[in-house]
Amino acid sequence: MRAMKLALLVLALPLALYLALLALLWWGQERLIFQGTPLPPNFRFDVGPDVHERFIDVPGGRLSALHLQLPAPKGVVFFLHGNAGNLASWFVNADYYRRANFDLFMIDYRGYGKSSGRVESQAQLEADVRAAWAAVAPRYTGRRIVIYGRSLGSGLAAGLAVELQPDLTVLVSPYTSFGALAREHYRWVPAALLRYPLATDQLLPRVNSPVLLVHGGRDTLIPPSHSQRLAALSPQARLLLVPEAGHNDLQDFKLYLDGLRAALDGL
Repeated sequence: MRAMKLALLVLALPLALYLALLALLWWGQERLIFQGTPLPPNFRFDVGPDVHERFIDVPGGRLSALHLQLPAPKGVVFFLHGNAGNLASWFVNADYYRRANFDLFMIDYRGYGKSSGRVESQAQLEADVRAAWAAVAPRYTGRRIVIYGRSLGSGLAAGLAVELQPDLTVLVSPYTSFGALAREHYRWVPAALLRYPLATDQLLPRVNSPVLLVHGGRDTLIPPSHSQRLAALSPQARLLLVPEAGHNDLQDFKLYLDGLRAALDGL
């Protein structure tokens, strides 16, 4: 009897540890996904005089934004950035958009930069994105609208594009879904555990306007197979593969810069 109890204990202990780990993942997903760096309220962004700092009130928080405003822009690029850093590290390519004659509007998610509050659910995150767009949209009536999402932001951009049907949607280093990505990196984690499914593959076929997918051929965080699968789902999508690029350095490659500029010039 004693040996049987010991055997049951040996079997139960790994299961208990596994269940405890799953519980930690369930409650700690935000810390794993949203790795923003906060900034003090008095932080000054190193931007030009045509870039304006904005704040957008949302339920339980306030979103920080930077807005490049040109005298007579062709339109606006509404930019949703990746899961780390903040506007100080992301809003660094204003000259590129100046040359293309596009305004640039970029927000920090809750808990990033000067944005207050914290991300608590996918529904809240999506509502924040819609609120940010609503704050800037009236300025661009009759102008070209580009929704741009990079990495984490790509799924959010796809969702907004379904609602807006913009002139162009740009998804850079996108995932088919967070569930698929999680299965690739953590095969032992049940998909049902993920509270942020961000299913781009279900959204993209509903975007009925041009889509540009861009992916680095050496991206090991989100492999290029994700963009290839997304491209196969949408007749509107065109895939630009940058063979030598990884996940974080696409902006350093002329192929990416020229490809995006050509897409903007074509609007």
